[in-house]
Amino acid sequence: MADKLEGRLKRKRSIRKRISGTPERPRLSVFRSTKHIYAQVVDDTTNQTLAHASDLEEAIIAATQGKKKIERAQAVGEAVAKRCLEKKIEAVVFDRNGFIYHGRVSAVADAARKAGLKF
Repeated sequence: MADKLEGRLKRKRSIRKRISGTPERPRLSVFRSTKHIYAQVVDDTTNQTLAHASDLEEAIIAATQGKKKIERAQAVGEAVAKRCLEKKIEAVVFDRNGFIYHGRVSAVADAARKAGLKF
């Protein structure tokens, strides 16, 4: 288990060397735990979170009651994209946070793209 976490953290450091959020293109960071998924949009120049969403929010829980984790991840992607567009953020840089771009991580990205974010 520790080797798996160390591998992800190593990939995360490698990704973060190349990816940084700016005011024009903030970073959309995704975190996936075994039960939940979280997404936040970060401006790394000021270290501020501009928008966020997770499947622990009441609106998303109500909309995805009894659904699979991948469908909840899609709802999180749509929610974070909607909040970004409300704040006039149209383009982001995607940060998979060391996770493999597959399953729930790609579901968040695809749903955010479908909702209108560009990356």
